[in-house]
Amino acid sequence: SSGINAEWPLRPGLYAMLPQSVAEELKQGRPVTAKKYATSTIFFSDIVGFTNLSSSSTPMQVVELLNAMYTAFDSIIDEHDVYKVETIGDAYMVVRGVANENGLKHTEEIAEMAVK
Repeated sequence: SSGINAEWPLRPGLYAMLPQSVAEELKQGRPVTAKKYATSTIFFSDIVGFTNLSSSSTPMQVVELLNAMYTAFDSIIDEHDVYKVETIGDAYMVVRGVANENGLKHTEEIAEMAVK
């Protein structure tokens, strides 16, 4: 048995948590092995002064700020061939050049995304 039940492929969160190529392998019940990539670009964002801002704001103000910011970020990355790896607190991480390799274009794509 693959250890994946019949409902696994139907879960919409699968594509939100994993690159599409990995999600597809899991849906097919195939094992996914780690891959090595020669080059890639990782983008990190962080709000300078977030701790101070948070301490002088209500919890709802912090949630609303982060929701507005991440909604805007998500709409920007939808315009680019990049993958959002993680969002924790005020940190946002995006990668290009893994899962779907594209030669050396990954740097250009991350840079174009970042200036928006």
